Amino acid sequence: MSEHTSHPDIIKRLKRAEGHLRSIITMLEAGRPCIEIAQQLQAVESAVASAKKTLVHDHIDHCLDHAAAEGRKDPAEAIRDLKQITRYL
Repeated sequence: MSEHTSHPDIIKRLKRAEGHLRSIITMLEAGRPCIEIAQQLQAVESAVASAKKTLVHDHIDHCLDHAAAEGRKDPAEAIRDLKQITRYL
């Protein structure tokens, strides 16, 4: 399987979310206002959702489409894989 060009971007997003999550823990420990904490949690949630969406779309475009086009998967198997991966959207 060839390299996924979206993976470096996904890693950056997740590392950014990881940093945000650490700062949220610090905010909680420091007793910061709940509204500020909720705002930061929303940012982390959005970052993770965006990373997941990018990963799923990349899998559909890159893995399933190419595998079916190159004859490595029969269409029925590609459709099963598509149904399975779209559960995570």
